[in-house]
Amino acid sequence: MTVATSSLSPANENQSKIIFAPSVLACDFTHLADEIAAIEAAGADWLHLDVMDGHFVPNLTFGPLLVQALRKCTKLPLDAHLMISEPERWIDAFADAGCDHITIHAEAAAHLHRTLSAIRERGVQAGISINPATPPDCIAYITDLIDQVLVMSVDPGFGGQRFIESVIPKIVYIRELEQKYNCHLHIAVDGGIDSSNIGKLAAAGADVFVAGSAIFGSKDYRAAIESMRSVALAALSVV
Repeated sequence: MTVATSSLSPANENQSKIIFAPSVLACDFTHLADEIAAIEAAGADWLHLDVMDGHFVPNLTFGPLLVQALRKCTKLPLDAHLMISEPERWIDAFADAGCDHITIHAEAAAHLHRTLSAIRERGVQAGISINPATPPDCIAYITDLIDQVLVMSVDPGFGGQRFIESVIPKIVYIRELEQKYNCHLHIAVDGGIDSSNIGKLAAAGADVFVAGSAIFGSKDYRAAIESMRSVALAALSVV
C-alpha cells in the first residue's frame, strides 16, 4: 500500500460532485488507525461503516464501540449502514457514537416513518437502503424524511461480490422521483463498484460510491480513488 502526499436529473450538468465512501470493512483491522489516516490522505470523502448483525444478513461485523473509536481517528463524515434487524433499537447508540449519517434497510424496519424520524431528531442525516430485488417505489412515500438512498448492487452480507447490473435503472427512477417531489437526495451505490461500472452508475444519477476491495485491495489508495473519480466525472460530462 502506497499513500501519496461531494432536484437533479441524470443529465443535469451541475451534478458534478462525486463522493467516495470507502468501506472500512475492507481495511486491515490490525492497523485500523493507520488505515483510516491513509484513506483520508488518499482523498476519501466519507467513511462507510458496514454494520451487520448476523441476523438480517449472514455476517457479523461491529457495533457502536468501534464507531466511537473511529470518531476519534478522523474528521471525515461517518456513514453507518445498518444491515440489522430492528434498527430502531440502535439509532441512539450509533448517533451517540458519532455517526453523521445513519442508513437503515427498507426490508428491516417495520415502521420506516418512525425510525427515519428518530434518526433526524438526533441531528443525523437519514438514509434508506434497498436490496437488489427490492422495488424503489417505497421511497416515494418518505422523500421528506431521507437525505440519501443507498442502492445495493449486491446482496448485502459479504464483500467482494459481483456487481448486479440490473440495479442501474433503479438509480434513474430514483432521480425521477427526486425531481417529481422536488427534494434533494444523495444516491449511493454499494457492491462491486470499480472502474468498469462506475461510469454507468454516475451517468444514471449516482453521486456516492461505496467501494471496499477496489480501494483497500489496491497498492495505492489515492490512485484507485482518482482513477474511479476520473471515470465517473468523464461519464457525467457526456450525459
